[in-house]
Amino acid sequence: MPVQIPDDTDFSSFKEQCENHEGWTARYNKGSVTVWCRDEECKTIQKLKMRIVCKDVTAETLYDVLHDTSYRKKWDSNMIDTHDIGRLTVNADVGYYSWKCPSPLKNRDFVTMRSWLPLGNDYLIINYSVKHPQYPPKKDYVRAVSLLTGYLIQSNGANSSTLYYLTQVDPKGSLPKWVVNRVSQFVAPKAMKKIYKACQKYPEWKRKHNPNLKPWIYPEQNTLPCINVADLVLQRADSLENIDESRLTEEKQAQHHSDDEET
Repeated sequence: MPVQIPDDTDFSSFKEQCENHEGWTARYNKGSVTVWCRDEECKTIQKLKMRIVCKDVTAETLYDVLHDTSYRKKWDSNMIDTHDIGRLTVNADVGYYSWKCPSPLKNRDFVTMRSWLPLGNDYLIINYSVKHPQYPPKKDYVRAVSLLTGYLIQSNGANSSTLYYLTQVDPKGSLPKWVVNRVSQFVAPKAMKKIYKACQKYPEWKRKHNPNLKPWIYPEQNTLPCINVADLVLQRADSLENIDESRLTEEKQAQHHSDDEET
């Protein structure tokens, strides 16, 4: 299937999904963080939505942090590798991301087309999986599929914001129930708090690291090679290998939990 770069209708639809909680079940609600899950007809699809209120972080700072791949290496301890592959338009590119899964699961990776849009007082970033001819599945990773993943950032005034993160992913495997529960009860809330802390430290870090370099705002700064959208194909989940990890037990999770807390 051909790849379509999102338009205003796609961004508006994503925003509506973030704000509308009908059909979603709250699985975690403590402090400023809420996590919802939604059961899909297809049991291999994992659909998760999160929200955090950032009382002393501007929407602009959140937007910068989520774009800045150099800074991501400082705060995203689940990330193994991330890099931009090429640009499609002034507000769309293609990138690679790999991340550590809870032991003993295999690690996952993605190749996604990402697009972003400031919309009034809001900022939106959305992505979905594509095939790139130079980035086939790797031997040591399970190539997962993002059906729709993204962020909605809303300004709550001069120095406050709300971040939504919505993800609809096919992890390409039959996951054990303890993984799904652990993600909603521990991994997801911790990830949102980690983003919040990263935002608090970002202004000082950015002052020392190319403070004027923000190609997501100033497209003339973008030095990525151009990619023709015709060279990309939508990544269909059924074209990738499916692995069965449903019988894996939660071994070593106490140690993994401890490691997470220290990062």
